[in-house]
Amino acid sequence: MSAFDDRVRTAHGDTWQTEGRLRARHGGGAVEWPGVRLMASGLPYAQWNNGDLVDLARFDPEEVRAWYAARAGGAGVPWGMRVAGGALFPYGRFVFAQRCMAVVAEDFVGAQCPADVAISLATSNDIAAIARIDAEAFEEDLDASLAWIAPHVGAHGFTVALARLGAVPVGVATAVHTNDRAGRCAGIFGVGVVASARAQGIGAALTTWLVKGAFDRGATLVHLNPNTEGAARIYARLGFVETLGFDIYTGL
Repeated sequence: MSAFDDRVRTAHGDTWQTEGRLRARHGGGAVEWPGVRLMASGLPYAQWNNGDLVDLARFDPEEVRAWYAARAGGAGVPWGMRVAGGALFPYGRFVFAQRCMAVVAEDFVGAQCPADVAISLATSNDIAAIARIDAEAFEEDLDASLAWIAPHVGAHGFTVALARLGAVPVGVATAVHTNDRAGRCAGIFGVGVVASARAQGIGAALTTWLVKGAFDRGATLVHLNPNTEGAARIYARLGFVETLGFDIYTGL
């Protein structure tokens, strides 16, 4: 693993720790132990309750199971574990490989915003529209999208961008700003555009708006996770490069 790969992986963990701390009052939380960094949203979805393996030799699965069992007011939450791509992990069930990409300020190439698209900082008045876009873009249940995205709006360290085509909300994306183990970084997540407005450069424009804002705030690295080959090509045109990803495990 290169030093750059390691920093991106650490920055990814920083981002999820920030998510966990944001949601501590909702049954989530964040904790770091010698072998692992854990976070929980408190929501009943494994993709939003997960840990990052730091050192397999010091990883204690029983301790981790007990921590997740105590989330959500003692009701427990389903959870998963991120492991460096290709690394040995003898617990649970491998689910999928998650790609990672990252860019530093001097390599970033912004995309032009389409002339009829306006991007702005989302406010509490936009939460219903944001949840609707997120649910459609990622084929999620609307209530699940609302529970995940609503706490981001207006929260310290979070920037939620909303794109409008004319007067109609059509795209959303979120930046999580961190200054933790990996230094000053930002993670870009949830870049989603409704089907009727795709292939117009709105996703690239949203990403550009957030990345420029992150570098203006002092970030020295921005990272994200492309979920399709098409998305990866868009991010590559913006200057992002592929880094070592994660193997995702559940059923631990």
